[in-house]
Amino acid sequence: QVQLVESGGGLVQAGESLRLSCAASGSRFSIYAMAWYRQAPGKKRELVAVITTRGSNDVTIADSVKGRFTISRDIAKNLVFLQMNNLKPEDTAVYYCNADIATSDWGRNYYWGQGTQVTVSS
Repeated sequence: QVQLVESGGGLVQAGESLRLSCAASGSRFSIYAMAWYRQAPGKKRELVAVITTRGSNDVTIADSVKGRFTISRDIAKNLVFLQMNNLKPEDTAVYYCNADIATSDWGRNYYWGQGTQVTVSS
């Protein structure tokens, strides 16, 4: 089985920065892509950023955070990061790590972390 664990959330003021981390752990797995989603109270979960981890290293960033957020990864350590700069109150949400992973026992599936709260005060 695979586990995703996020860290780095917290309470910041508008204009400040945070860096989220997500670590994938388990045995005999291969990661195809890792992503960050967020869900604000009363709203649907939305994609923030995704990065592939094989071959071309494609990156997709949501328009709402483009120019402020950056996604990166450390393939060797099975880590993905979300650097969030110039945070705004509307960025307040629970941020979830998501990964497209293949395991020898379970095939290819999407896995979710438990989420980390990001709160931006005005």
